Amino acid sequence: MQRHACLVLLLSALALPVAANLRQAPEPELRQLLQRTVAEADSFQDRFDAEVWLLDMSTRLQGYVADPHERLELLRLVHREATRAGLRPDLVVALIHAESRFDRFAISSVGAQGMMQVMPFWKAELGRPQDNLTDNATNLRYGCTILSYYLKRENGDVRRALARYNGSLGRDRYPNKVIGFWHDYWYVRP
Repeated sequence: MQRHACLVLLLSALALPVAANLRQAPEPELRQLLQRTVAEADSFQDRFDAEVWLLDMSTRLQGYVADPHERLELLRLVHREATRAGLRPDLVVALIHAESRFDRFAISSVGAQGMMQVMPFWKAELGRPQDNLTDNATNLRYGCTILSYYLKRENGDVRRALARYNGSLGRDRYPNKVIGFWHDYWYVRP
């Protein structure tokens, strides 16, 4: 009972900035959508953690992804794939911010595709030419796996792993950009 009361207080406190931004209380439809998303969020330790993280990150992401359903589905996928790969979900969100500004159809000048800007040659390397890198689930699976590999290769050095991910090892611009977004917008205390 005490945990439920704490959850209600926390969600109320987190919802205040949202309500202030929207100039109205959260719509019942959004509340129901959040409840369904939490129920489907299989990568969280418990429901409370899911509700808090999803609501907090959804509020932050609102300026980039307007549709609440799309926002919550993206965050659920990010959390699942990041957790599966042993990554911090908030770091993955920062990388997506830097790579594509949350545009699933983004294509770079060198041909990288999707939110995490995965190079298409990976499909051939894996023998999966049918994979669609603009599909968020596929893109996040590839991107998180690649970043996790580089993080392990670099013995946990986030800067070097990010530089490898971007193909800019030895230069600081890209890692600084991602880490800046992480600390300024997306960082969540563990």
